[in-house]
Amino acid sequence: MSVSRTVLKLAALAALTGAGSAHAAVEIQWWHAMQGALNDKVNEIANKFNASQSEYKVVPVNKGNYDETMAAGIAAFRAGGAPAILQVFEVGTATMMSAKGAIKPVSTVMKDAGETFDQKAYIPAVAGYYTSSKGEMLSFPFNSSTTVFYYNKDAFKKAGLDPEKPPKTWPEVMQYSAKLKASGTNCAYTTDWQGWVHLESFSAWHNTLYATKNNGFGGTDTRLIFNSPLHVKHVTNLQDMVKKGYFSYGGRKAESQAKFYNGECAMFTGSSASLANIRKNAKFAFAVAQLPYYPDVQGAPQNTIIGGASLWVMGGKKPEEYKGVAKFFNYLSRPEIQSDWHQATGYLPVTMAAYEATKKSGYYDKNPGADVSVQQMVVKTTDKSRGVRLGNMVQIRTVVDEELEAVWAGKKEPKAALDSAVARGNDLLERFQKTARE
Repeated sequence: MSVSRTVLKLAALAALTGAGSAHAAVEIQWWHAMQGALNDKVNEIANKFNASQSEYKVVPVNKGNYDETMAAGIAAFRAGGAPAILQVFEVGTATMMSAKGAIKPVSTVMKDAGETFDQKAYIPAVAGYYTSSKGEMLSFPFNSSTTVFYYNKDAFKKAGLDPEKPPKTWPEVMQYSAKLKASGTNCAYTTDWQGWVHLESFSAWHNTLYATKNNGFGGTDTRLIFNSPLHVKHVTNLQDMVKKGYFSYGGRKAESQAKFYNGECAMFTGSSASLANIRKNAKFAFAVAQLPYYPDVQGAPQNTIIGGASLWVMGGKKPEEYKGVAKFFNYLSRPEIQSDWHQATGYLPVTMAAYEATKKSGYYDKNPGADVSVQQMVVKTTDKSRGVRLGNMVQIRTVVDEELEAVWAGKKEPKAALDSAVARGNDLLERFQKTARE
């Protein structure tokens, strides 16, 4: 009798185990580049999604910085082991688009899964960047940022400047710099991501082309033209600020924000996503304002362009994985999820509903300037301000960095440096165009 009972118990256990495996959640691998507090937030989002349903399990995996994550994803695809979702920074967009068979457009994934997906719900300047010429959204705009202007209100007071009136134009930035320097401020101004801020976003903000073919949106046969008189004028002004000791260069990426939040530099241009870090570290009153512009340029200011990254759906996955991805993207689009992400990180709320929800919550009233990034992006873009989408963009940025560093070091004049950057960059574009044809 005891033997029979044991057999029955084992049979029942086997049946339960089989049933459990038959209904196991479909795993969705998500490779990303978020680190530190951002990595924690990504894990939190995935855990909340997983807890909200039982069919799918999103597994976030950090793969290093943006460059490393993109390289890992491409290598994994070639080896047949790519994740379902890959986070790629915005400068990798053209490369992802040209990778035949490597990706599946987000709009197709959502449609095939029967999920409601309205591209018009997303902030135009964000959605437009990741949309093809046929109106098809190619990737999901997860963590989008833009360039903004930060300033030290305490340093302004000390210099006799009104802390509630930041400089609106670049000539004013130079005037303020002189007063800040005279008051004893060690460094008046610094910037992160010099190519993104002072050439790419600068161009869109002034409704001026960075490259032909609408900055690459019109085809791969595009060429750089950021050596125009306006660009030369701006870099010349920055060079003059370096000579006078107003502008302190801190590095190619996000190294300079430390110069701002430690009190060394009184004005700073960088990513809107720097807000959380500055808020955490600054021991002084600060504020966020719109980017300065040149008032004599017709059409300025227009809109800034996005930075950050988007989520690409990789090709060659099973139908059930794509259904899970679609469910997850719909979850990410919820106003409460986007609003929380925006408030915690400083990244843009990518939907208008999330922006409205954040505004209604009183967050912007309690945190003046936190909505500046959105205000710079909600206007309708033009063919000149939609963004910069070029092949080999990572390499082009390196070229730009090298040439601008030569200007700050006094080794090259602005026009010669920009002419050289354009020529070298166009060589890279020609190589990409040749590869894209093959």
